[in-house]
Amino acid sequence: MQRRAVVMGLTAAAAVPAVGFASGAQAAQAAQATRAGSGTSAGASARSAVAGRSSLVFDPGAYTESTITIKDTDGIAHEVVYRFHRVASYVAKPVDAAYQSLNVSVPVRIDGTAVDATDAPILLANAIGGYMPSSVANNTGIVASGMGGGTSRQALALAAGYVVVEPGARGRSLVDAAGTYYGTAPAAIVDLKAAVRYLKSNKGRVPGNVHRIVSSGVSAGGALSSLLGASGDSPIYDPYLEAIGAADASDAIFAVGAWCPITDLEHSDAAYEWCWGDNPLGSDAQVDPAISRDLKAAYGDYLASLGLRAKGFGRLTARNLDEYLLKTHIEPSATRYLAALPDTDRAAYLSANTFITWSGGRATFSWADFLTHVGARKKNAPSFDGFDLATPENNLFGTGTTKARHFTLYSLRHENGDSARLDADIPAKLDLMNPMHHLVEDLNRNRSKHWWIRLGTKDSDTSLSVAGNLSARLTSLGDDVDTAYYWDAGHGADQDPGAFIKWIAEVSG
Repeated sequence: MQRRAVVMGLTAAAAVPAVGFASGAQAAQAAQATRAGSGTSAGASARSAVAGRSSLVFDPGAYTESTITIKDTDGIAHEVVYRFHRVASYVAKPVDAAYQSLNVSVPVRIDGTAVDATDAPILLANAIGGYMPSSVANNTGIVASGMGGGTSRQALALAAGYVVVEPGARGRSLVDAAGTYYGTAPAAIVDLKAAVRYLKSNKGRVPGNVHRIVSSGVSAGGALSSLLGASGDSPIYDPYLEAIGAADASDAIFAVGAWCPITDLEHSDAAYEWCWGDNPLGSDAQVDPAISRDLKAAYGDYLASLGLRAKGFGRLTARNLDEYLLKTHIEPSATRYLAALPDTDRAAYLSANTFITWSGGRATFSWADFLTHVGARKKNAPSFDGFDLATPENNLFGTGTTKARHFTLYSLRHENGDSARLDADIPAKLDLMNPMHHLVEDLNRNRSKHWWIRLGTKDSDTSLSVAGNLSARLTSLGDDVDTAYYWDAGHGADQDPGAFIKWIAEVSG
């Protein structure tokens, strides 16, 4: 990779913000000092308000110009000259600017040809995993390497002529010197919304078409990408956005890319047992059958409450959901995989996997045989709201100086008795973190209408039904939904990144 840095518009010191952002505790102290000010005069308040507004103005002249070689999915290398803008914070009152910052990369020339990105789509690519904090504050250029060492989705988008925005966000593990957790739910989604508001409030200053923002993310990042698309402009986030000084603008986005989304957390334990309940752990041990049975039964009630429907299947229930997933997503996945193999390789694969019937260029098999083929499940029961409060999701719903909390009645009452009640704020926090809330319970008309959903068939980090339910609901709402499962792929797989970049062009016009 080559990089040639040229500072444009400002001096080098002014063009690139200092990397040493305040810590969470320092930022909190600074915010408190700002609120206290030098008094309570109207003049002081006005000065503070003006300072807050000016900090949210994007400076199009503050950038470094670099050259990078990007290899596309066909293996062809492209020389891309781009401008790299660093935004110290996308909110006026950051809790921790090291995470609440973003970078903007704008193509200028691709293979020697000038590019005008004024009206280009904007890829908002988050790098969040495990609901952990994600920072771009120290980056000096676009993140060019993706998972597995290939070209990143961001770099592919840049080479296609799109504007790329890489936002940071707070995460569940952040804790200040006083022991207070300041990145638990709903901090990450609030931050991503604030990043979108920053871009939209800078329409005409920030490069790219702010009405064509496409979010992307993997795992927890995929869940947050889905949530961002489902919850556009929902008023339930307004108090949180106001508290951090988010721009006064829309946070609705145009399209969503979500890979293996870890979402619908309050029902994930039940969904996991419905899907993987009979599969052994990696040690060949079985999970507690009573717990698995209880949770699996609860999933049937949840599905009934969703009222999901799918063409050819009618209402989806615990009795036909497996057939829906099999015929709609999983058998087509196997068919695509096998059809792409040379004849001898296909014959060898079918010989080693006799549960598959290959006839007329199509793969068929039973749900039970498919589960056996997948093999070991990754997680114990319960998988997300652990009895011992040790899961990442338990930490996600921590509060104050409490690191982790139960967020389902099943796990809470298993540990604390049948009279136990969830903390009063938990139901609202769950709504803030679940895209299905905005697609079923409180249908959001400002949601994204274009969706790219991907998942590996051997991904037992969550239930295969989570992405399937999301896809079914969006399809029934009439949205443009492109869903595919990757055959024999595990968590985080992305087998058609080039197709995603082309899809962005197609849906954005």
